[in-house]
Amino acid sequence: MNESPRLLRPGALAYGRQCSQNASMPVQITIRDVPEKVRDELAARAALQGKSMQEYLRAELERMASRPSVQAWLEQVRKRKRAAQTRVPSGQILKARDADRR
Repeated sequence: MNESPRLLRPGALAYGRQCSQNASMPVQITIRDVPEKVRDELAARAALQGKSMQEYLRAELERMASRPSVQAWLEQVRKRKRAAQTRVPSGQILKARDADRR
C-alpha cells in the first residue's frame, strides 16, 4: 500500500492563494493613549512635509522597518569583526578621529 506522495493536500492551493493575498493587503494599526504633545508634534511634522498624519506615519513606519534594529545591526558588526579576526588599536582610532577634526 505504498501511495505516491501527494504534492498538494486538498485545499492547499486555496490556502496558498489566501496567504499570498493577505501578504499584499495593508493592515490597520491602532495606537491608543498617545500623549497630546506627541500627537501635536507628529501632526506638525506631517504638515511641514505637506502630508496627512496617516501618510507621514506610514512613511515613518516603512522607514523604520526597512532598517535593522540597533541590536540586529550590532550583531552584524560583531559577526563581521569575528570573521575578520583583526583588531585596531585604540590609539590608531583616536589618531584618525583627531585628524578628521583638523
